[in-house]
Amino acid sequence: MPLERPKLTLGPLHFHWPAARRRDFYARIADEAPVDTVVLGEVVCSKRAPFFDSHIPEVADRLRGAGKEVVLGSLALVMQARERQAVMDLAAADGDVLVEANDLTAVAACAGRPHAVGPLVAVYNPGTLELMARQGAVRVCLPGELTADAIAALSRAALVCGTGLEVQAFGRLPLAISARCYHARAHGLHKDGCRYVCEKHPDGMDLDTLDGDTQAGGKPASGPFLTVNGVQTLSGSYLDLLGDLGRLRALGVSRFRLSPQDCDMVAVAETFRAVLDGTLAVPPARDRLRELCPGRRFSNGFLHGVEGMAYRAAV
Repeated sequence: MPLERPKLTLGPLHFHWPAARRRDFYARIADEAPVDTVVLGEVVCSKRAPFFDSHIPEVADRLRGAGKEVVLGSLALVMQARERQAVMDLAAADGDVLVEANDLTAVAACAGRPHAVGPLVAVYNPGTLELMARQGAVRVCLPGELTADAIAALSRAALVCGTGLEVQAFGRLPLAISARCYHARAHGLHKDGCRYVCEKHPDGMDLDTLDGDTQAGGKPASGPFLTVNGVQTLSGSYLDLLGDLGRLRALGVSRFRLSPQDCDMVAVAETFRAVLDGTLAVPPARDRLRELCPGRRFSNGFLHGVEGMAYRAAV
């Protein structure tokens, strides 16, 4: 039986871009990007939500009008009563809109209705996947730290329980969420009076080690060790699974996620779509991706069972 045509998802925007830039970004995604699904909503910091929440209905309508599925992402760390209420309100919204749960608060709130599960929820084994499926998860985007062997085991379980699997294939990997805002602290500010300094870094704030050794074995790297984005820690490198798409397809992965970065995401999506469709070979696609992201370091180590920041070219 031939494999189903793989789909591309544009994940939630993790960074604090101005509202006008976000509107323009999503308008271009709607009109030009060959993605099937777009995840909207603030997932990193609830303080940012008021800047764009009022624009989400208009943006969602435009995306749907362009034939794209819209998914609403929940907050990744719920600490206050108002944040919990926002998650509950999101889960109770119109049943025609799929919600992506990004923490266990949202997972519990969405239980009993169809929903998606985001990569910030630790679905590391078949038992957890089966539990999510029983609670109504129709799609799970797996954490980026998993190896190919782990994904293969989860894929076999997903086939039994009927849950679609998604794997992030491009962009900085979300690694952690903290109650404290290091981004503010680095600028001599407190979280409550952060002045939204994260807006100064549309692709995150680079973080290096004290001695500058950013690779295994103490070797210097050509990019940051990690990236700070408000209360979130991301990988310093961009994930690139262009050379691994065929392997993941053979394992049963049906969706691939592109995480928005400060680059031409339409061209990035076109590149991944062309490789998935077999109209562009991996080597020239890889070259194109590096042209689109000058000065960035790329990695895919987790998938290959080595340190995450490493890059292993496809054999």
